Amino acid sequence: MAGAGDGDGWAPLDPELGREPRRDPQPSGPRPVPHGEAQPPAADWPSPDQAQPQDAGWPPAAQQPYGPGQPSEAGQPYGAQQPYGAQAYGAQGYGAQPYGTGQPYGTGQLPVYKPGMPYWEGAPAQPDAYGPGPYGAGYGIHAAKRPWTVPTPKEVPFHRLARNEAHRWWRPLVGTLGIAVVGMALAVGLMIVGVIVQALVTGEAPDTSGTGDQIFGDQTADLAFNLGALALFLPVALLGAWVVQRRRPGTLSSVAGRLRWRWLLACSGLAILFCAVSYGTAIVAGAAMHDQSGGDEHWVGWGKFVAPAVVIILLVPFQSAAEEYVFRGWMLQAVGACTLENARGRAGRAFSVVFRTPWPGIVVGSALFTSGHGYTGWGILDIFAFGAIAAWLAVRTGGLESGIALHVFNNLMAFLGPAAVGQLDIEQGSVPWQVVAADIVPMLLYAAAVLWLARRMRVRTVTAGDGDGQAPVTAATEPAHAS
Repeated sequence: MAGAGDGDGWAPLDPELGREPRRDPQPSGPRPVPHGEAQPPAADWPSPDQAQPQDAGWPPAAQQPYGPGQPSEAGQPYGAQQPYGAQAYGAQGYGAQPYGTGQPYGTGQLPVYKPGMPYWEGAPAQPDAYGPGPYGAGYGIHAAKRPWTVPTPKEVPFHRLARNEAHRWWRPLVGTLGIAVVGMALAVGLMIVGVIVQALVTGEAPDTSGTGDQIFGDQTADLAFNLGALALFLPVALLGAWVVQRRRPGTLSSVAGRLRWRWLLACSGLAILFCAVSYGTAIVAGAAMHDQSGGDEHWVGWGKFVAPAVVIILLVPFQSAAEEYVFRGWMLQAVGACTLENARGRAGRAFSVVFRTPWPGIVVGSALFTSGHGYTGWGILDIFAFGAIAAWLAVRTGGLESGIALHVFNNLMAFLGPAAVGQLDIEQGSVPWQVVAADIVPMLLYAAAVLWLARRMRVRTVTAGDGDGQAPVTAATEPAHAS
């Protein structure tokens, strides 16, 4: 009966397996030979210094015809064809049986790995530690979820912030249409809420047919509705940038990705000076025209002025900021994203040179801004110039702060002045050219002062590059520090 290890080459674990093998000297005498065979000559005897062959079949089978159960002497190596027979492992023990370096047990086959088998360097059939787990490949490993917003382009001016890696030709169109539809829907919803509130308070339904001069029958309520409806476009524009163009909403504010409050405060101081200069030029223009229309105006008193003034002070900043975000933010960047960089042909390259500049966006945004007002004649030029100057400042200063400051204080003066004499409904229509000139001159002075202050404060006008904080301010290469 063959012992364990004949058929499959498996042998029990050696307690000395993890240690350095003990190399006992080889016997210098002759090997025993079976009865009836001649002893090999002394010249063929192996010496202790002679290297042993690495073959598992050494010594040859013809010279080692051990039969089953034949005992071996102590210190005698055994080959691949030497069966253990009925000899128990405990009686002989591996420790008393020397083996040569690299001489495997049994048939010379490597053992198959089984769970619990100790590991050592170069262990046979050891599974890869990074291989498939017990539940299949990739179990428990989830792909990293990419953020919705894409990175902001590096070292680009304000009007090209919408041309990011997610830009497609249809995104500016869909975003513009979506902002208009959602904004109008919110305005209608606000009107419905106002109608319900007035009906609950007064018990009378307001006239919403549009045939009258007022919606809610009260000038202060109508003023609050008009300003509030326009203010609703502010969050809609920010949401459009995030949803449609997959960019941070703060990129509508400035190249810094946020509203720079310190710079806004500085521009507000200049805007207050603008209001003072504009008021003076308006007096000069009225004197030049011999305008006597304001002779019968008088102060209405605090009782009639406080409520409209509170509405104006609370809502005009949001109304003015909303118009800046829509026309100088969204529209300027939506048109600026259509650079036609991939256009082919001479005409396409020529248009690409033009659309890389901010002027197409400035013109389109100012035209839409003008169409939202009811001025005619020279008044159209006045509103268009206001929008164009604000958009140009947004490009040159890298954000909407200067335009917001100008718009807020201009509208505060435009609303609070008539409210003081009881006129909450601002009249629009034809404007004399003298009044237009009296408005444009202070705006140009304001623009010059903003550019001068932006250089002094080293305001950033392009997005950050690879070395953050080293972006150029304008055409120069000064780093930006104002925020």
